[in-house]
Amino acid sequence: MHHFHYAGPNLHCESVDLAAVAQLHGTPTYVYSAATMTDNYARLKAGLSGLDLQICYAMKANSNLAVLRHFANLGAGFDLVSGGEIRRVIAAGADVKTSVFAGVGKSEAEIALALENGIFAFHVESEPELKRISHVAGRLGLKAPIAIRVNPDVDAHTHAKITTGKSDNKFGIPLAAAAAAYEAAARYPHLELKGVQMHIGSQLTSVAPFVEAVCKIAPFVAELKAKYGIKYFSIGGGMGIVYKDALASGQQAWWDAQAPDQRPLTPETYGAALTPLLQPLGLKILLEHGRFMVGNAGVLLARVEHLKRGAGKNFLVVDAAMNDLIRPAMYESFHEIVPLHRDTTRRALTADIVGPICESGDCFAKDRQIQELGEGEFLALMSAGAYGYAMASRYNTRPAAAEVLVHGSAFDLVNARETFEQMTGNERVPAFLK
Repeated sequence: MHHFHYAGPNLHCESVDLAAVAQLHGTPTYVYSAATMTDNYARLKAGLSGLDLQICYAMKANSNLAVLRHFANLGAGFDLVSGGEIRRVIAAGADVKTSVFAGVGKSEAEIALALENGIFAFHVESEPELKRISHVAGRLGLKAPIAIRVNPDVDAHTHAKITTGKSDNKFGIPLAAAAAAYEAAARYPHLELKGVQMHIGSQLTSVAPFVEAVCKIAPFVAELKAKYGIKYFSIGGGMGIVYKDALASGQQAWWDAQAPDQRPLTPETYGAALTPLLQPLGLKILLEHGRFMVGNAGVLLARVEHLKRGAGKNFLVVDAAMNDLIRPAMYESFHEIVPLHRDTTRRALTADIVGPICESGDCFAKDRQIQELGEGEFLALMSAGAYGYAMASRYNTRPAAAEVLVHGSAFDLVNARETFEQMTGNERVPAFLK
């Protein structure tokens, strides 16, 4: 569910007319709904209410400081994958004491930063990393809390670039080798065995792979609890969101109208399937969802530059581009695209919706049907709250987009549009070229 809807002919985020945001702050601009994030957090927590639960928001999906502060205020910790993300959490006015540090290539400096700020645990991806973390902890006179990431070799049936739980992925230690890895970890004097972790991928639309993975790992988790007294089991994240019919999916009536076996995966379905498997372990359970928390909580606003009519093909050219939202070019992903002002008297247009970048890949949608739009009118790319701004680049020397947060009838600029001076501020022409 989300809080984007038409009020009369105009698209709103909560109680804010999105055209007003576009006119005030320009485009391209990301707009996020605080109410949607709150609802997603609350539903996920309620869905697994029978467990001792800690939600660690996977901030790689969207690391805006206002978004982080909002989740911290709700009670979330964070799933961190870099030293920069640790610093972002601190800059947002939160702390990392309920957060975990994951990733396959943690540097010594990043490990030290996490330890100095009281990280809840490191999620360790390899045996060499055990040695590195112990070394840094010893140098600081500390014991580092760790959980080993166990790869269950489960096919998440998702895009090849975002699956992480198969044996040929770079993540984690195979289940067959995990017992030996824990035995090795127990011998390091500056490590504390605190838990076990898994994560099988992103944008999962069925609960079955989650169930399969938990069933494979749970007996091993019980053994670790008996042998080492571990305190928690992290089952990762990965729950998918609705991209097609995204606008309709914000309405309960649309949800109820779907056939029971075709309804999108929900926190309620997820929790009902997993809670009975996790309760007998008697451990704290960590969740590390990102896309589910913010994906449908954001849209990207764009302005139409012009309609280019070609031989057998129309191109609706907008001012947003693949540098702003890379997902369609990188993952062939679908985003619903809708006008900010809906006019049912206009004819339908079939066109490729493209950006201005000098790449054929700079295309948000091919042969998409949308109402006819003219120069200067606005549209929204739905479900853009996750892996949108976070994966943006400055390709073609295009500045980073602005970001706006909506709360009820109020909205505020939470990240101003980048200037040319900011883009080039660290560059210089050396004296020998002058």
